Amino acid sequence: MDQLLKAMECHGWANIPAYLGPLAFCGLRNECQAAWENGEFHRAGVGRGEGLKIRQEIRGDEVMWLDPELESIEQRSYFVAMEGLRLAMNQRFFLGLNDFEGHFAIYPVGAFYKPHLDRHSGTTNRIVTVILYLNPDWQPGDGGELRLWTKSGDREGDSILIEPRMGTLVSFMSGEFWHEVMPANKSRMSITGWLRQRLEPV
Repeated sequence: MDQLLKAMECHGWANIPAYLGPLAFCGLRNECQAAWENGEFHRAGVGRGEGLKIRQEIRGDEVMWLDPELESIEQRSYFVAMEGLRLAMNQRFFLGLNDFEGHFAIYPVGAFYKPHLDRHSGTTNRIVTVILYLNPDWQPGDGGELRLWTKSGDREGDSILIEPRMGTLVSFMSGEFWHEVMPANKSRMSITGWLRQRLEPV
């Protein structure tokens, strides 16, 4: 936790390997795989509300939203960790974070997500993006890396590639850091979520 907070304070983003214990992220990975095989995922879109559209040329992932009211045993440790992170960030940075939303995400072979910010147009409620990767035995050449531009508001300068290895957690300020998912050469799993403020669209 302290390593993540220090990185967020210095850079606005953090990349932390093995953030949760192995039993936690192995259980989450198994649940994600089972839900995928049961057909519980749907194609992710671009935009929100009536403006939501499926844009294959922009993103090709499929998602299943998590419901804290229906949480599984496997998800419980994850929600507890996100609640601890929410409280710690409020204490350290005075962000006024109220809640969390998230989904399982799977990128089938060939899927990608073009450069974007994580806030919908006209909104400010998503404050911190948190991604937990669920990919065992990831190898160079498997694709699906997260490309993150390392300067707030800039998508032309320096960037890094983050491997989606099992248990790695990445966080960054949602409205500031451009990022993309490189094409996956094998199925890529994660939980993507956002620590939010309860604000109306501006």
